[in-house]
Amino acid sequence: MTEKSDRPTLDELAKQLVDSVPGNLKSMGEDMERNFKSLLQSALSRLDLVTREEFDVQMAVLSRTREKLEALETRLTELESSSTD
Repeated sequence: MTEKSDRPTLDELAKQLVDSVPGNLKSMGEDMERNFKSLLQSALSRLDLVTREEFDVQMAVLSRTREKLEALETRLTELESSSTD
């Protein structure tokens, strides 16, 4: 999985957008950075996304469920083989 430090924050993305603006428009830098951040937040809020924490919780639940399923499959195989003996 990707380390959290590898993912840019909204502040970093907004700053990158400001940095890509031509020099003569950079005088509005701080204001533009706030506007870019607001636009990014608005666009991301319309997407059907989950937080990293929610994703990690669901991954843990899935992992535990998978372990239980594998244990049940093993137990079922043992029971089936013992009943045919």
